Amino acid sequence: MTARSLKILRGLSLLAAVFAFGLVMFGAFVRLSNAGLSCPDWPTCYGQATWPHHAQAVAHADAAFPDRPYEAHKAWREQVHRFLAGTLGVMVLLLALIASARRRSALLAVIAGAVFAVVGVALYMRGEHMWSSLLAVCAMGLPLFAAIQLPQPGAWKISVLTLAVIIFQAMLGMWTVTLLLKPIVVMGHLLGGMTTFALLAYAALRFVGVAAPDERMADLRRLVTIGLVLLFCQIALGGWTSANYAALACGYGPGAFPQCLNQWAPPTDFHQGFVLWRGIGVNYEGGVLDMAARSAIQLVHRFGALVVFCYLGWLSHKLARRGLRVFGIAIAVALVSQVLLGISNVYFGLPLAVATAHNGVAALLLFTLLAALARTQRRHDEPMSLSLESR
Repeated sequence: MTARSLKILRGLSLLAAVFAFGLVMFGAFVRLSNAGLSCPDWPTCYGQATWPHHAQAVAHADAAFPDRPYEAHKAWREQVHRFLAGTLGVMVLLLALIASARRRSALLAVIAGAVFAVVGVALYMRGEHMWSSLLAVCAMGLPLFAAIQLPQPGAWKISVLTLAVIIFQAMLGMWTVTLLLKPIVVMGHLLGGMTTFALLAYAALRFVGVAAPDERMADLRRLVTIGLVLLFCQIALGGWTSANYAALACGYGPGAFPQCLNQWAPPTDFHQGFVLWRGIGVNYEGGVLDMAARSAIQLVHRFGALVVFCYLGWLSHKLARRGLRVFGIAIAVALVSQVLLGISNVYFGLPLAVATAHNGVAALLLFTLLAALARTQRRHDEPMSLSLESR
């Protein structure tokens, strides 16, 4: 690996991570503004590459999709989100190509995976869904094969692996539309976005050189990993809450927190609240659960938030005492901000800006933990060291 290639990987991974964070924020904005089905087809929007602009195009769109009248103020949000996702996909492809350049078999696998993904989308648009699905599976499997083939340390492998994740994320975006906002798919799409951001952020941290000089921090690695798992589960709960329109299941205002519907023990239906699969063909826009099931989801989300708050609060203190003061403070600040935003959502009735920020700070909290994890890794695994040794 030449110094120039390493410099490109470092810069591109940083740019992609920042872009992925912005995409997570914009995706939350689209979802929370109820624009998730504003383009009833995929990847086009009412059959157009952009979205209908003129009166004739709008009339044609309404005729083609009578069950989904065109709403200009929503359609542009959904299609711009797709454009941004495509741009990130190109960035990740470039990362994967550069990272795999030294291993011919891995490079060919990455190229083939990208070609299969493009052809798969074309076949999907022609209605050949079986062949499209088969190519999509191949498109995800080939980058995985390429990542295994690489002899370089984790940052290179992650750069290639992210290509497989983002291809699957595109499929989740498609299913979000075609399966009419099915909650398990919507939640998976959120987790896919967070996973993409996490992989890119961690690769960037490693390429930049965030690491420990020795193994003195090795015992903290397990503790930070537990924190990441807990946070990921809580993000999943947040996605499930949003996908089932349960964010305000306990009402809003003073009686909605810490109580729920002005009660400490409101009616709940945990069984119905956590049925993951309810068949195909149901339109989930606006939600299909009754208030008892939604209240159950909201209460589980709150309990998860309490567990995460206690653990990460303790972890931030632990890190600060072990010499990682900056990381501990960053985790604590992001954690408190996230909790305050969550409470504000309930108190003020889910304002769009606050709810969107709630998703963004969750990503920032994830980043602080990833930075702490990278800081516990030994420096001899760093890309720069490998680069110098190879020369």
